[in-house]
Amino acid sequence: MAMSSIEACLAGIARVNERILAQPESERRKHIRERSVSVVVPDLSTVFDMRLTLNGLVDVTHRPADQAAPSPQVRVTVDSADLVELAEDRMDYARALLTRRVRVDASVGDLLRMRRLM
Repeated sequence: MAMSSIEACLAGIARVNERILAQPESERRKHIRERSVSVVVPDLSTVFDMRLTLNGLVDVTHRPADQAAPSPQVRVTVDSADLVELAEDRMDYARALLTRRVRVDASVGDLLRMRRLM
């Protein structure tokens, strides 16, 4: 599978954010707890840092993977092409987790809440 660019990954993150914001605020209040999130994209040697809030994904930035940063509450590791496929609903999130194409390091509560958002 071809590697996607940083710009394609940012566009994918924006699409996920649109899906989050399309949910009624009452649903977001049930499932979202403010969390720091890092999406590690090994094939691009890049990490996307952001915050998950009731207002969606905010303060999205990216940095080289070898640049130190505070540890996030939720860490997602996914290759760039898979990130784009997930964002475009061309890959099933549960199957991606089971096949380890996506790895999520978070508390059990955060994992369950994130599943409901995807």
